[in-house]
Amino acid sequence: MLGYALALIPLYFFIYLPVSSTLHGTAQKPSDRDLVNFHFNVSSIASDEPLSCPPHSYTTHILSHEPLIIYIKNFLSADESAHLLKISEDKFEASTVSTGAETSIQKDIRFSEVAVIDRDDVVRCIEHRARAFQGWNPDLHIERLRTQRYAVGGHYKHHYDWSGASREADRVSTFMVYVDAECEGGGTEFPRVRMPDVKEGRWCELLECHEVAGKENRGPKLGVTFKPITGNAVFWHNLAANGRGYEETYHAGLPVLSGHKVGLNIWSWGSRRMR
Repeated sequence: MLGYALALIPLYFFIYLPVSSTLHGTAQKPSDRDLVNFHFNVSSIASDEPLSCPPHSYTTHILSHEPLIIYIKNFLSADESAHLLKISEDKFEASTVSTGAETSIQKDIRFSEVAVIDRDDVVRCIEHRARAFQGWNPDLHIERLRTQRYAVGGHYKHHYDWSGASREADRVSTFMVYVDAECEGGGTEFPRVRMPDVKEGRWCELLECHEVAGKENRGPKLGVTFKPITGNAVFWHNLAANGRGYEETYHAGLPVLSGHKVGLNIWSWGSRRMR
């Protein structure tokens, strides 16, 4: 469905609007909110009504400034993780891959199950937390949350979260949240991001660094894999200030070797020139 919606965007901007402008006069430029609601109907965008949420604290570690990539410890509480698992259980369906208007199951590319979850108060508090983390930007819109379940062999090959199908709106940021990570393997890999200095053991709690920790430092090394740890999350910007998609955000969910993993996707939509 997402692929179909994205495929309609060029038709809307390059055919419908010009023709409409010719017949009826120059149309007013659509607002960021209108652009986002064109992609998704109102039921697919997180609401922004006031909500009383329990206190919650987390810690952050900045891995990269350009693009901005932040590791977040304790983004979810244990009760929130348990709740997400419970409300997802009867909704899981095979994950699909979209290419243009075509949507299909391709297990060689993406092998998992996805659940679009109901927006109860717990979920809405998680949405609010994601919005607050990004400064309560009024032109930023949280896409309907969904969980992803990976069994042994489950994976998602390298891809971008931004699409570039529209010059106006796109997924401007991503949270990859680890709801349940009782597994070996299953890390989130960014092959084009520089590995930080791990000589003193820093970062090794959060990153796979056994391959580089003992090596002589010969300059920056490319390739970072975040460990899936229950309750933690990785946040990153998909787009630069000029609207360009960051090539460094090319990432993959590596195969689960044993056990299982459940992740939560939080995608924020907005203008391609947000900042």
